[in-house]
Amino acid sequence: MTQITSMLGRNLRFILDSGFLTGRFFGGGAVSSRSWVNIVPSTACPIRKAGRCTSVINHGVYRNRSGNINIKIGQYRFMMASNTAMDAERFGDVFQELVKDIVGDDESNPEIRDAALRFEKMLAYNVPHGKRNRGLTTVASFRHLAKPSQMTDENLHKAMVLGWCVEWLQAYFLIADDIMDQSKTRRGQPCWFRKSNVGMDAINDSFFVETAIYKLLKKHLANELYYVNVLEMFHETTYQTVIGQSLDLITSPEGNKDLNRFTQQRYDAIVKWKTAFYSFYLPVALAMFMVGISDEESHKNAKIILLQMGHFFQVQDDFLDCYGNPEVIGKIGTDIEENKCSWLVVQALKAATQEQREVLEENYGIDNPAKVAMVKSLYKDLNLETVYRNYEEQSYNDLQQLIDKHMGQLPKEMFIAYAKKIYKRQK
Repeated sequence: MTQITSMLGRNLRFILDSGFLTGRFFGGGAVSSRSWVNIVPSTACPIRKAGRCTSVINHGVYRNRSGNINIKIGQYRFMMASNTAMDAERFGDVFQELVKDIVGDDESNPEIRDAALRFEKMLAYNVPHGKRNRGLTTVASFRHLAKPSQMTDENLHKAMVLGWCVEWLQAYFLIADDIMDQSKTRRGQPCWFRKSNVGMDAINDSFFVETAIYKLLKKHLANELYYVNVLEMFHETTYQTVIGQSLDLITSPEGNKDLNRFTQQRYDAIVKWKTAFYSFYLPVALAMFMVGISDEESHKNAKIILLQMGHFFQVQDDFLDCYGNPEVIGKIGTDIEENKCSWLVVQALKAATQEQREVLEENYGIDNPAKVAMVKSLYKDLNLETVYRNYEEQSYNDLQQLIDKHMGQLPKEMFIAYAKKIYKRQK
């Protein structure tokens, strides 16, 4: 057993088909086909019935009279837990392949070689250095949703291509967003447009990042039945995110501060359109299309859950912008000086007295360290850190109930895994 668990990894989940398990475990009763059973307590490797998996191994598992775990021939299936180290490592390797897909031919063309070499460096600077949550969520969702016949190495690679296309899309948004917000750092390094040899050329670079997505999709997925669905998803999500960015800019125009615009309703709309669609619904929806789940009801249910998860995520992001460690979150928070419609200022406006509101009016949205400090001091007076902690707990509990209500035929454990991943995150 030690050899097998070492080979398969600590994050594997063995999955049993109903009726295959006939042994008796741990000196006790028969195992229910719907039960989780700890085979080896020290490795936390569970067993359960499930309809989808990665591949098949022919082993039965039981404990003999001496207490040792034995492996016998049987028909058992296993599935890797989401975002395993193996997937993450391979995902990184796939990025290098995709860069070559994009610029390889162009670098051999003397007419455009200089541009191709620049774009190669630009991609390496802007795309791969984030947490890769969106891309790896695409891969993990494919693992959760795929049938045994679909879980091939070729399809896993295509899921990784789609995952990187989501990461490419985010890079496109972030390059442009940093210019519009005049941000200083991104992912622990200077924003791309702030590099001395880049400047406003970064606008064209962002265009290149977006167009590269469709080149990759055509090369790797053009012959797949879900190709058109995937294309439409990327176009629709880009449109939605641009709408969200516009709402953000309209609400916080440069040189025209008006805190009356900072309502809960406007905040919710910005979060939904600018962040939640592309960060949470898109990765899962792509995996759903990959495995043939294209019915309106399933996508509607997934969207309800994932958009709420995206809202939860953005509130966390706004909190970390003010209270997070820049070395951990990878950027210097600037929501206050940039006059952003942040969750914190929306809550402050709800709770503030007239005198406290005047402090916000005088100090919010001004790029001055002393004024930023005044706003943070007011946040402390309003006890917003505690307000946030209470919100975090309540929202996580509400999310669990939403999953139970709307998961439909989709695997509950997929949504639970993603909710747990962002709960109480520090970056």
